[in-house]
Amino acid sequence: MATTPRRHVNPKDAAEALFKPIKKVAAPAVERPAVPNTKELVSLKIDADVLAHFQTDGPGWQDRMNDTLRAAMKQATGS
Repeated sequence: MATTPRRHVNPKDAAEALFKPIKKVAAPAVERPAVPNTKELVSLKIDADVLAHFQTDGPGWQDRMNDTLRAAMKQATGS
């Protein structure tokens, strides 16, 4: 009964086996359903005077800006 050796007999084969790239199968991307009424973090460049206008009333300026954008969106679509 012939047995295979546990180690490579040829040192070159052993070295090549160490550096041989491992082929990994990428897991498919999982798409999660969007949760209703969630806000998304974005980076947005706004003119300084526009930002100052919304920030003058203090905290909540992001919500006020969002409300203004939503009103403009509804006006543009006629909803």
